[in-house]
Amino acid sequence: MDIAGLIPTFGNFFFTIAAFIIALSIIIAIHEYGHYIVGRWTGIKAEVFSIGFGPVLTSRVDKHGTRWQIAALPFGGYVKFLGDGGAASNPDEEVMAGLSEDERRHSMHGAPLWARAATVFAGPAFNFALSFLIFAALLLFRGVTADPVTIDELHPLPSSEVHELMIGDVLLAIDGKPVPNPEEFREFAETLTVAPELPYRVLRNGDEIEVTGPWPFPPMVQSTTPDSAADKADLQEGDVITAIDGQAIFDFDELRDAVGASDGKALTINVWRQGEGAQSLTLEPTRRDLPLPDGGFETRWLIGMTGGLVFKPAVTTPSIGEAATYGADQIVFIIRSSLSGLYHMIAGKISTCNLSGPIGIAEVSGQAASQGWFSFIWFIALLSTAVGMLNLFPIPVLDGGHLVFHAWEAVTGRPPSDRALRYLMAGGLTLMLGLMAFSVGNDLICP
Repeated sequence: MDIAGLIPTFGNFFFTIAAFIIALSIIIAIHEYGHYIVGRWTGIKAEVFSIGFGPVLTSRVDKHGTRWQIAALPFGGYVKFLGDGGAASNPDEEVMAGLSEDERRHSMHGAPLWARAATVFAGPAFNFALSFLIFAALLLFRGVTADPVTIDELHPLPSSEVHELMIGDVLLAIDGKPVPNPEEFREFAETLTVAPELPYRVLRNGDEIEVTGPWPFPPMVQSTTPDSAADKADLQEGDVITAIDGQAIFDFDELRDAVGASDGKALTINVWRQGEGAQSLTLEPTRRDLPLPDGGFETRWLIGMTGGLVFKPAVTTPSIGEAATYGADQIVFIIRSSLSGLYHMIAGKISTCNLSGPIGIAEVSGQAASQGWFSFIWFIALLSTAVGMLNLFPIPVLDGGHLVFHAWEAVTGRPPSDRALRYLMAGGLTLMLGLMAFSVGNDLICP
């Protein structure tokens, strides 16, 4: 990865850093607030709530005696509870020894086991809650395709393509086959005769009429993936790819097959853009390992472009239940895909380049922000889920490690010894620093 290349990609390097800091700060603030508020509810006193580390830029003390502060290094945060010796929540033996019995109850290390465990778990739980709310809210904002499928907007096409469809048309049949509900429309298209033009039967102004329309799934850009070949080539929504290496195409599957068969070889594509006409671009597909529904992975060559229908269908607002189900499904999918990816990397079945570090995440943050607020907020939800999942790993210094210590205490009736804790915390810190160094190396070396 060429770090200097970040500047032209995102407009400027500072925009990228700013987007990364904003995304990370929101996620960290929610995570630490989970620790703070559940700790307060369970009677554990928080002395400091900090966004960032290092020198304090600004702070204030609230009525509960908690100092809220913003520090100079905005790449993390912490809550320091009564009795903590530092941001890692290790006990300060000197402070603990000087506390009365009542004060010990309000410390992180003198509170009941259930209160400590709930406070620790609350951080990741709040990350998942943030992701859930964002995913559900974005679906409510975006809507779902109305049934029956109705044309709400017609995407412009090259002048050579016939487009007799009109806004407001209700699709009844295509190629003589009845149009199904929206969930089955993509599978329905696979049953159609593959041709540049097809007969459509539509309901228009109360009358059923026959018109000629284009293939429903043209090689038209609906969106691009950050840091992909399509994104770097500045392909925009609505662009239509008309040819690959001189071969004319009209179906999105033709584009996908050509990219998949490229074996990474650069492709010359002809692109039509409304108001600008045709232009020629060169894209180099990137090898990617993609999660499968069954938990496995497949390796494919991609340019990072998604396609859509030749028209924009009308949408309707989903129910709260539909939005909630969607939000939960997204979180489950991200966690399953991430865990499966880690397993396949450890097993040597996919490339370790799939593990991104802070530089890669910062780059994606900037690209997501450059694509608009919807893409950026979606990225925050995705990253929040990843942060919540990572913190539950049973590694000392992470929340999951502390939960393992609490589980040990629940089973044995006593916490791990101070000596064991010191060794385990040092080992956990070493492991995390090693993973950080490895991921940074990926950011710098991997394509």
